[in-house]
Amino acid sequence: MPPTFVIAGKLNREYILPPSGQPLLDSPGGSLLYAAGGLAVWDKSIGLVGRVGEDYPHQWLRALDERGFDISGVRTLRELQNVDLRAFIAFTDTNERSQSNAVSHFARRQLTFPKSLLGYQPPDETRKDPREPEPASPSALDVPKDFRDVRYVHICPFDFVSQSQMVNLFRGGPNQTVSLDPAPGYMAPAFWRDLRLVLQGITIFQPSEDELRALFWGETNDLWEMARRVSEYGPQIVVIKRGSHGQMVYDVPGNHRYEIPAYASRMVDPTGAGDAFCGGFLAGFQKTNDPLISALHGSVSASLKIEGSGPFYELDVMPGLAEARLYALKEMVREI
Repeated sequence: MPPTFVIAGKLNREYILPPSGQPLLDSPGGSLLYAAGGLAVWDKSIGLVGRVGEDYPHQWLRALDERGFDISGVRTLRELQNVDLRAFIAFTDTNERSQSNAVSHFARRQLTFPKSLLGYQPPDETRKDPREPEPASPSALDVPKDFRDVRYVHICPFDFVSQSQMVNLFRGGPNQTVSLDPAPGYMAPAFWRDLRLVLQGITIFQPSEDELRALFWGETNDLWEMARRVSEYGPQIVVIKRGSHGQMVYDVPGNHRYEIPAYASRMVDPTGAGDAFCGGFLAGFQKTNDPLISALHGSVSASLKIEGSGPFYELDVMPGLAEARLYALKEMVREI
């Protein structure tokens, strides 16, 4: 049986110095796993689409299989052997995120610098061409045949060309719901024309506030106006992720606008919270077909994620906690 959901995204090897708690050193991560963790809070029938090199630890793939994920769409490619899948994130005293100066961050915390992080250089986003596919991005060709008719699909952030091909692959399916989280590299006014073509093939568009503001830089400061303009090109739902400020949801067919506060949870590590939200949202949409209830599911997934480190922390919390938070959040929604 094919899975209920498909998620396409990147996999990496994470080194995280969180705001509090123990560091994660060479642990499985990437947007694909964080989105899967957020979705699996509600439903674990998930097919994963991603790429790794031959040096990616096999036990990590086995662990995904043991969790019940369908990993037939995770390809191991020899050509990724020399592609650096390491990702370093450190949080400062003010919870600012930093991906550079790894040695100084370890020294500041009086931690031994791991040998496995030697030679790490943060990716230079300014030199990347959004129209060039990246080797570590999943391709439409990586999607197994029995995934292609799955009704609920989420596409995590990666390069524009690969995301476009993925959207084109799924847009023709019967009653398919395609959710897209854009990559910040192409959210700019110069890319608006290209992006509009992709928007025609998706159901749910889930940018962050910063990404959406960057796309409409110099045109408008009104987030609702930005959501409306995006919706003119196809998406039925536009979700604006605002971190600790919660989410804004524009339900296009129902002409509803909602503001959802972030659930007040204990901040340990915010890494991957946006991806977890997207996964939770898709789970809620499959269950209810209701944009508001879907966003509440996403918000709960994100609230659980930030209370610990790693993409699957939220799967080990107390039973019933997610449902309790869902009920509590319903009372805090504001319709505009």
